Amino acid sequence: MTLPALPGRVLTPKELQTWVIDLAARPDLWEHLVRHDTGGRHYAQLHRDADIDVWVLCWNLQDDTGWHDHDTSSGAVAVTRGAVSESNPRMGGEPVTRVVRAGRVFAFGPDHIHRMAGAEDGSVSLHAYSPPLWRMGQYSISPGGVLRRRAVSYADELRPLEV
Repeated sequence: MTLPALPGRVLTPKELQTWVIDLAARPDLWEHLVRHDTGGRHYAQLHRDADIDVWVLCWNLQDDTGWHDHDTSSGAVAVTRGAVSESNPRMGGEPVTRVVRAGRVFAFGPDHIHRMAGAEDGSVSLHAYSPPLWRMGQYSISPGGVLRRRAVSYADELRPLEV
């Protein structure tokens, strides 16, 4: 397997976005990891080195990561099949939500907090993080609006936290 060229250093959000576009155009590198028969959101690590961490995520309508951040890592997401939704929390109001369809890509810095979910059954997205994920923050928001963060390992499955 030969991934698109990497610079051998931590990538910026813009560089991650360009890189994940190149990866999305090469389904021969990641299509073998796509599965929708696991009874939940399926995710598989495609590559990890000192500078980048790459995942294939498979979504159905019931799949939801819950609110989370990526600690010190920037990221980029390419939707290759179907659609996913991304929500960003908004203090004092409803979250801002958008649907990201196949063929679309977005990137973010380490200050980004979001929640992702399947917007169509059978959706697939590629996620690249730099520096590689080691831990993430998962958030819960109480009915009274109190926000709490819990550190979790990058290998833990993200899901909505109980309040």
